[in-house]
Amino acid sequence: MNILLAEDDLVLGELIAHLLKKKGGYKVEWLTQGDDVYDYAIESHYDLLILDWMLPGEEGVSICTRLRKEGYSGAIIMLTARDALQDRIIGLDAGADDYLIKPFEIDELLARIRALTRRNYAPIQEQIVQIQNITVNLTNRTVSSKEKEILLTPREFQLLDLLIRNKGQVLSRDVIYDRIWGYDSDATMKTIDATVKLLRKKLHEAGQRDIIQSIRGVGYKLEI
Repeated sequence: MNILLAEDDLVLGELIAHLLKKKGGYKVEWLTQGDDVYDYAIESHYDLLILDWMLPGEEGVSICTRLRKEGYSGAIIMLTARDALQDRIIGLDAGADDYLIKPFEIDELLARIRALTRRNYAPIQEQIVQIQNITVNLTNRTVSSKEKEILLTPREFQLLDLLIRNKGQVLSRDVIYDRIWGYDSDATMKTIDATVKLLRKKLHEAGQRDIIQSIRGVGYKLEI
Protein backbone atom coordinates (compact mmCIF):
# COMPACT_ATOMS: atom_id res chain seq x y z
CA MET A 1 0.00 0.00 0.00
CA ASN A 2 1.25 3.48 -0.92
CA ILE A 3 0.56 6.17 1.68
CA LEU A 4 0.98 9.94 1.47
CA LEU A 5 1.53 11.41 4.93
CA ALA A 6 1.14 15.17 5.46
CA GLU A 7 2.37 16.19 8.92
CA ASP A 8 4.32 19.37 9.69
CA ASP A 9 5.53 18.28 13.14
CA LEU A 10 8.98 16.98 12.19
CA VAL A 11 9.37 14.66 15.18
CA LEU A 12 5.87 13.21 14.92
CA GLY A 13 5.97 12.99 11.13
CA GLU A 14 9.26 11.11 11.11
CA LEU A 15 8.00 8.75 13.81
CA ILE A 16 4.70 8.00 12.02
CA ALA A 17 6.45 7.44 8.68
CA HIS A 18 9.04 5.14 10.29
CA LEU A 19 6.48 3.05 12.16
CA LEU A 20 4.14 2.78 9.17
CA LYS A 21 7.03 1.36 7.18
CA LYS A 22 8.38 -0.87 9.97
CA LYS A 23 5.19 -2.18 11.57
CA GLY A 24 2.79 -1.93 8.63
CA GLY A 25 5.15 -2.65 5.76
CA TYR A 26 3.73 0.30 3.84
CA LYS A 27 5.43 2.61 1.36
CA VAL A 28 5.24 6.12 2.78
CA GLU A 29 5.91 9.53 1.25
CA TRP A 30 6.02 12.33 3.83
CA LEU A 31 5.24 16.00 3.19
CA THR A 32 5.34 18.90 5.66
CA GLN A 33 3.78 21.71 3.58
CA GLY A 34 0.06 21.81 2.90
CA ASP A 35 0.55 23.63 -0.40
CA ASP A 36 2.30 20.54 -1.85
CA VAL A 37 -0.24 17.90 -0.85
CA TYR A 38 -2.97 18.51 -3.45
CA ASP A 39 -0.61 18.25 -6.44
CA TYR A 40 1.08 15.12 -5.05
CA ALA A 41 -2.30 13.48 -4.46
CA ILE A 42 -3.61 14.06 -7.98
CA GLU A 43 -0.33 13.41 -9.81
CA SER A 44 0.52 10.10 -8.11
CA HIS A 45 -1.37 7.00 -7.08
CA TYR A 46 -1.75 6.65 -3.33
CA ASP A 47 -3.99 4.14 -1.62
CA LEU A 48 -4.34 6.36 1.44
CA LEU A 49 -3.79 9.98 2.44
CA ILE A 50 -3.08 10.77 6.09
CA LEU A 51 -3.63 14.51 6.53
CA ASP A 52 -2.91 16.65 9.56
CA TRP A 53 -5.65 19.26 9.94
CA MET A 54 -3.28 22.15 10.75
CA LEU A 55 -0.67 22.29 7.99
CA PRO A 56 1.41 25.30 6.91
CA GLY A 57 -0.09 26.80 3.78
CA GLU A 58 -3.29 24.99 2.90
CA GLU A 59 -4.89 23.15 5.80
CA GLY A 60 -5.68 19.46 5.63
CA VAL A 61 -9.44 19.95 5.82
CA SER A 62 -9.29 22.36 2.84
CA ILE A 63 -7.16 19.90 0.85
CA CYS A 64 -9.66 17.14 1.61
CA THR A 65 -12.57 19.29 0.44
CA ARG A 66 -10.81 20.18 -2.83
CA LEU A 67 -9.88 16.58 -3.59
CA ARG A 68 -13.40 15.29 -3.00
CA LYS A 69 -14.81 18.10 -5.13
CA GLU A 70 -12.57 16.91 -7.97
CA GLY A 71 -13.84 13.35 -7.59
CA TYR A 72 -10.85 11.95 -5.70
CA SER A 73 -11.90 8.51 -4.44
CA GLY A 74 -8.92 7.39 -2.36
CA ALA A 75 -9.15 6.85 1.39
CA ILE A 76 -8.36 9.82 3.65
CA ILE A 77 -7.64 9.82 7.39
CA MET A 78 -7.59 13.19 9.17
CA LEU A 79 -5.22 13.72 12.11
CA THR A 80 -5.96 16.53 14.54
CA ALA A 81 -5.83 17.68 18.14
CA ARG A 82 -9.36 19.08 17.70
CA ASP A 83 -11.65 16.80 19.68
CA ALA A 84 -14.89 18.78 19.73
CA LEU A 85 -17.89 17.09 18.13
CA GLN A 86 -18.36 19.96 15.66
CA ASP A 87 -14.75 19.65 14.51
CA ARG A 88 -15.22 15.93 13.87
CA ILE A 89 -18.35 16.71 11.87
CA ILE A 90 -16.47 19.32 9.81
CA GLY A 91 -13.67 16.86 9.06
CA LEU A 92 -16.02 14.08 8.01
CA ASP A 93 -18.20 16.43 5.95
CA ALA A 94 -15.04 17.60 4.17
CA GLY A 95 -14.69 14.05 2.88
CA ALA A 96 -12.44 12.30 5.39
CA ASP A 97 -13.14 8.58 5.78
CA ASP A 98 -11.83 8.52 9.34
CA TYR A 99 -10.74 10.95 12.03
CA LEU A 100 -7.98 10.29 14.58
CA ILE A 101 -7.41 12.59 17.54
CA LYS A 102 -3.88 13.35 18.75
CA PRO A 103 -2.18 11.96 20.71
CA PHE A 104 -2.78 8.43 19.46
CA GLU A 105 -1.01 5.08 19.50
CA ILE A 106 0.47 3.88 16.22
CA ASP A 107 -1.34 0.55 16.67
CA GLU A 108 -4.66 2.39 16.57
CA LEU A 109 -3.66 4.14 13.35
CA LEU A 110 -2.65 0.79 11.85
CA ALA A 111 -6.00 -0.69 12.87
CA ARG A 112 -7.85 2.22 11.25
CA ILE A 113 -5.83 1.70 8.06
CA ARG A 114 -6.68 -2.02 8.01
CA ALA A 115 -10.36 -1.22 8.50
CA LEU A 116 -10.34 1.23 5.59
CA THR A 117 -8.53 -1.32 3.45
CA ARG A 118 -11.22 -3.91 4.09
CA ARG A 119 -13.96 -1.39 3.40
CA ASN A 120 -12.64 0.54 0.42
CA TYR A 121 -10.16 -1.57 -1.44
CA ALA A 122 -11.70 -4.40 -3.36
CA PRO A 123 -9.60 -4.90 -6.51
CA ILE A 124 -9.97 -1.86 -8.74
CA GLN A 125 -10.24 -2.21 -12.49
CA GLU A 126 -8.41 0.44 -14.44
CA GLN A 127 -10.73 2.80 -16.27
CA ILE A 128 -9.28 3.26 -19.74
CA VAL A 129 -10.69 5.35 -22.57
CA GLN A 130 -9.46 4.99 -26.15
CA ILE A 131 -9.73 8.11 -28.33
CA GLN A 132 -8.51 7.21 -31.79
CA ASN A 133 -4.79 6.52 -31.19
CA ILE A 134 -4.76 8.10 -27.73
CA THR A 135 -5.11 5.96 -24.59
CA VAL A 136 -6.31 7.75 -21.47
CA ASN A 137 -6.02 5.87 -18.17
CA LEU A 138 -8.40 7.69 -15.83
CA THR A 139 -7.33 5.53 -12.90
CA ASN A 140 -3.59 6.12 -13.12
CA ARG A 141 -4.02 9.57 -14.68
CA THR A 142 -1.79 8.87 -17.68
CA VAL A 143 -2.16 9.59 -21.39
CA SER A 144 -0.23 7.77 -24.10
CA SER A 145 -0.06 7.32 -27.86
CA LYS A 146 1.42 4.15 -29.35
CA GLU A 147 2.85 3.31 -25.90
CA LYS A 148 4.61 6.69 -25.69
CA GLU A 149 3.45 8.82 -22.77
CA ILE A 150 2.01 12.27 -23.43
CA LEU A 151 3.06 14.47 -20.54
CA LEU A 152 0.19 16.63 -19.32
CA THR A 153 0.18 19.06 -16.43
CA PRO A 154 -2.28 18.28 -13.60
CA ARG A 155 -4.67 20.97 -14.88
CA GLU A 156 -4.48 19.70 -18.45
CA PHE A 157 -5.27 16.16 -17.32
CA GLN A 158 -8.13 17.39 -15.12
CA LEU A 159 -9.56 19.26 -18.11
CA LEU A 160 -9.27 16.22 -20.38
CA ASP A 161 -10.77 14.00 -17.67
CA LEU A 162 -13.69 16.39 -17.16
CA LEU A 163 -14.39 16.56 -20.90
CA ILE A 164 -14.18 12.78 -21.30
CA ARG A 165 -16.60 12.14 -18.45
CA ASN A 166 -19.03 14.59 -20.06
CA LYS A 167 -18.34 13.76 -23.71
CA GLY A 168 -20.86 15.18 -26.13
CA GLN A 169 -22.07 17.73 -23.59
CA VAL A 170 -21.24 21.42 -23.76
CA LEU A 171 -19.42 22.54 -20.61
CA SER A 172 -19.54 26.26 -19.96
CA ARG A 173 -16.41 28.13 -18.94
CA ASP A 174 -18.02 28.77 -15.57
CA VAL A 175 -18.49 25.04 -14.94
CA ILE A 176 -14.94 24.22 -16.07
CA TYR A 177 -13.52 27.02 -13.93
CA ASP A 178 -15.42 25.87 -10.87
CA ARG A 179 -14.58 22.16 -11.27
CA ILE A 180 -10.85 22.61 -11.99
CA TRP A 181 -9.72 25.87 -10.44
CA GLY A 182 -12.48 26.80 -8.01
CA TYR A 183 -14.02 30.21 -7.60
CA ASP A 184 -11.58 31.15 -4.85
CA SER A 185 -8.69 30.80 -7.31
CA ASP A 186 -6.72 33.76 -8.67
CA ALA A 187 -6.94 32.30 -12.18
CA THR A 188 -8.98 34.10 -14.86
CA MET A 189 -11.34 32.81 -17.53
CA LYS A 190 -8.51 33.30 -20.03
CA THR A 191 -6.66 30.57 -18.15
CA ILE A 192 -9.25 28.06 -19.39
CA ASP A 193 -8.69 29.02 -23.02
CA ALA A 194 -4.91 28.85 -22.57
CA THR A 195 -5.14 25.40 -20.98
CA VAL A 196 -7.40 24.14 -23.79
CA LYS A 197 -4.94 25.49 -26.35
CA LEU A 198 -1.98 23.72 -24.73
CA LEU A 199 -3.95 20.46 -24.35
CA ARG A 200 -5.00 20.57 -28.01
CA LYS A 201 -1.40 21.17 -29.06
CA LYS A 202 -0.09 18.18 -27.11
CA LEU A 203 -2.81 15.88 -28.45
CA HIS A 204 -2.25 17.16 -32.00
CA GLU A 205 1.50 16.54 -31.73
CA ALA A 206 0.69 12.96 -30.74
CA GLY A 207 -1.36 12.52 -33.93
CA GLN A 208 -4.82 13.18 -32.51
CA ARG A 209 -7.29 15.24 -34.52
CA ASP A 210 -8.96 18.12 -32.74
CA ILE A 211 -11.64 16.52 -30.60
CA ILE A 212 -12.16 19.50 -28.29
CA GLN A 213 -14.72 21.77 -29.92
CA SER A 214 -15.15 25.42 -29.03
CA ILE A 215 -18.76 26.50 -28.57
CA ARG A 216 -18.71 30.20 -29.25
CA GLY A 217 -19.73 32.30 -26.29
CA VAL A 218 -20.35 29.24 -24.10
CA GLY A 219 -17.46 26.86 -23.57
CA TYR A 220 -16.18 23.51 -24.86
CA LYS A 221 -17.24 19.95 -25.54
CA LEU A 222 -15.52 16.70 -26.45
CA GLU A 223 -16.60 14.90 -29.59
CA ILE A 224 -15.14 11.40 -30.01
